[in-house]
Formats: sequence, structure tokens, C-alpha cells
Amino acid sequence: MSGTKKDIISQLQKDILQWEGYRPPPVGTRELVGLGPVEAAFPNGVFPLGTVHELVCANTEQAAACGGFVSGLLSVLMQNGGACLWISLSGKVFPGALKTFGIEPDRVIFVNLAKDKEVLWVMEEALKCAGLAAVIGELREVDFKQSRRLQLAVEQSRVTGFIFRNRSDKMGSTACAARWKIKSLPSEPVDGLPGLGFPRWQVDLLRVRNGQPGNWIIEWSEGKFRSVEKQVLEQQQLMVG
Repeated sequence: MSGTKKDIISQLQKDILQWEGYRPPPVGTRELVGLGPVEAAFPNGVFPLGTVHELVCANTEQAAACGGFVSGLLSVLMQNGGACLWISLSGKVFPGALKTFGIEPDRVIFVNLAKDKEVLWVMEEALKCAGLAAVIGELREVDFKQSRRLQLAVEQSRVTGFIFRNRSDKMGSTACAARWKIKSLPSEPVDGLPGLGFPRWQVDLLRVRNGQPGNWIIEWSEGKFRSVEKQVLEQQQLMVG
């Protein structure tokens, strides 16, 4: 293959990644949302913004864990202004808990609906609004066509969307840039003191377009995400055992 053809193919690959939300990091920076090794799983080592992410949950507990994890992401996405729209089927989000992640509840618009089709319509319209920092929608089911409509909505606005799907038994194909599964983990005591420690999650990246799936243990402490080394966790478990 000639050098000219290689250059054309390389440029096309870069253009496609940018259209899909994988923007090159600013000069001198790598991490955009502070997820450390998780971000390395994405093309260019950058968490894709301006696209739609799918988070699958097996039960109510996992759904709550997803909410906490995404709240940490929102604290970064909302740093430069903008509000967030949170569309819920359960209506169980406790606004005051968002302060744990540095988010003022009055910057989040909560919408409680009863049906998937209502959530999809509101989410699609909201994702077209460039003034929003992010849009979260709770759904039971979403198919490829519906997810594609959501992805098309963000291509102009560059708003980041998150789908919470509390039906992990139905894992159909979607147009989302990534599929996540988040589970809560027991926290560790801080400095040996009794009581609850920092929130901790098992983060599984099940599918990522043009990237590398994987799993990590992530903790939220001192206002940011922190990766927990697996070796350290194994040592702690041995000590407890």
C-alpha cells in the first residue's frame, strides 16, 4: 500500500473516531474525567464526550450504584456550567445525595415519567439542547433504532447522554459508544476508623467501540475518582480472612 493511501486511511480513521465522540485530548492533558486507567480503554485514551453511554443494571442495588458512579462523572461534566436533565422511571433519586459528589441539586432538572416511550422522547429532545451538560434517562428496554436516534441527537449538540437500563437479561445491540456494568463494593475504613468509607465500585466496560473492554475497581474520595489497585484489594481481603 502506498504512503498516500495509508495517509488517507489514517485520516479517515481519525475523522470517524471524532464523529463518534472520541476527541483528541487538549495539549498537555490526557484525562478528561479523571477515571485513570479506565480512560486508556477508549480510543486515543480519552473518555468519549458528546455521545451516548449505556449502563446495564441487574437489580435496584446496581441501579443505585450506577447513579452514584455517573454522579461522579457529572461533577466533572458540569464544572464549566450547564444543567443536567435526569429522567426517571422510579422517582427514587435523592437530590441531596448529589452533594456527596460536588453537585448542587438545583442544577439538576428531575423529570419523573411512567413509560419507556415517554423517556425516549424527552431524552431525545433534551439531547438536542446544547446548553445542557448531560442527560440521563432510565429505561427498561432500548433497541438499536431508538439508540441510534439518541446518538444522532448529540452529534450537533455535543451533549453527553447516559442510559440506565435495569434489564441486564436483554442485552441487544445498540448504537451507544460504550456499554457499562457498575456494581457497588464494600468500602474500606478510613485510617482504621469505624464507620463507612468512600464509595467504591466494580466497573466493567462490557463493550466499547474501537476500544478495549476491561474491568477496574474505582473509588470516589476527596472529590475525585481513584483507582484501587487489585493487588492492594487482595491484600486487604487476605488480612480480613
